[in-house]
Amino acid sequence: TFLDGITMYKVVLYGLLLMSAWAIIGGFLSLLPYSGFQYIFSLAVLLSVCWITNYILAKLYHVPPNAESSLITGCILFFVLSPLVAFSQVFLFLFAGIVSMLSKYVIALHRKHLFNPAAFALVVVGIIGSSQISWWVGSSLMLPVVLLLGFFILRKIRRFTLFFSFLSAAIVVIMAFGISGGYMLDTLVLQVFVSWPIVFFGTVMLTEPLTTPPTHRLRLYYGMVVGVFFGSQFHIGPLYSTPELALLIGNVFSYIVSSKQKLLLQLQEKNLIAVDMYEFVFTLKGNFAYTPGQYMEWTLPHENVDFRGNRRYFTVASSPTEEMLRLGVKLIPNGSSFKKALVSLERNDAILAGQLAGDFTLPKDPTKKLVFLAGGIGITPFRSMIKFLLDTKQKRDIVMLYSNKTADEIVYKDVFDQAEKQLGIKIIYTLTDTEHLFVGWKGEKGRVDQAMLEKYVPDYRERIYYISGSHPMVTGYQSLLKSLHIPSSHIIVDYFPGFV
Repeated sequence: TFLDGITMYKVVLYGLLLMSAWAIIGGFLSLLPYSGFQYIFSLAVLLSVCWITNYILAKLYHVPPNAESSLITGCILFFVLSPLVAFSQVFLFLFAGIVSMLSKYVIALHRKHLFNPAAFALVVVGIIGSSQISWWVGSSLMLPVVLLLGFFILRKIRRFTLFFSFLSAAIVVIMAFGISGGYMLDTLVLQVFVSWPIVFFGTVMLTEPLTTPPTHRLRLYYGMVVGVFFGSQFHIGPLYSTPELALLIGNVFSYIVSSKQKLLLQLQEKNLIAVDMYEFVFTLKGNFAYTPGQYMEWTLPHENVDFRGNRRYFTVASSPTEEMLRLGVKLIPNGSSFKKALVSLERNDAILAGQLAGDFTLPKDPTKKLVFLAGGIGITPFRSMIKFLLDTKQKRDIVMLYSNKTADEIVYKDVFDQAEKQLGIKIIYTLTDTEHLFVGWKGEKGRVDQAMLEKYVPDYRERIYYISGSHPMVTGYQSLLKSLHIPSSHIIVDYFPGFV
């Protein structure tokens, strides 16, 4: 519950700061090779230079500054570069911080940075011949907190398969090179997990959303590519095999297979479409290709940003066949500063959208029989899919059960009514507040259960299920389907990294 109520960036930043505190305490207790004051000074320099450089560049490029991202980069550099022991080394730290931030703005295509900023800076520092890169985070003292933070990050953004694909490939290659070099197997295993930065690298750096591919399968390939180069031993001219170089190679692969665009969108319409639910309609200039059901990261700078930050992930509610980009958002009492700022937008105000991703899309085989299970605001990806099917005149065997507390919360009924008439899609509405049903309600009552599924979906064991809604609703439906012996491969869940 805690992880679902805080953004991904906060999880990473707060975790890295706690790790830094652990390292500083270790320094003061002489458990690490540098003093606590040296760790404090090094961290302060890196955080300051990354934050200041990012702020200046954001102003120059007229884009929203993301302070959290710059501070995360500063923390990562802190755990890789050997701490400052002489004032003359400060210039290298300043150089590394500036280069890392420059890479986000200068080496960017379609407003999207190509490389992990920390990894790029480390490669440049290595090319100029510095011996400051030590990856000291890969030590036995740091391992417990690295494991803890790594687990929280993977759990938050659901990237366990990405991590383990990387880990498996890296270990195989490391073992192959190590055994061929005469090392004993037990020595290699101990070295990999206790004195190498493999866990920190694979959880904190590899999983950066902006430089990872958009789908599950591509992320598996991405993890394996980085793992192979991480474990390899080679050099080409001034470039030697290092963790940071492996990540840059993976970033190139990711860029090739990912969406290339960030969009600066202007608001055209803002409509209250249900109780506490707004639809935002943005102009879409030029070509923007996406698949119905995918989501994007939306960035909205605003004053008095709360601890949940100025970024959110929302499903695109429109279809690629429409000329505008639609976004459906539900407001809650005492909601986040982001949503308050979003609902206060006026016509022609701008918002930044990017990082198109998601596997919550229609199967390529049109003969697959589907069930859509939607709750509340979770209807938006289904609106995108069904509108696309309408506009392209595709008929599919779909049953959708759409659950809300009251009838006032039902949205996009015009699209669904049209789909029932023209495509034969079966739509069932059900209300969970059975004590306050209005007179004349003709839909279902109560939560979707086995009896309701059997009533409307007699062949429920033969179908693929798509579930979208609040976290408790999604987990509840998953439990229901598993109790009915629906295989996990037939259950597709709508999940956003950084969901709040």
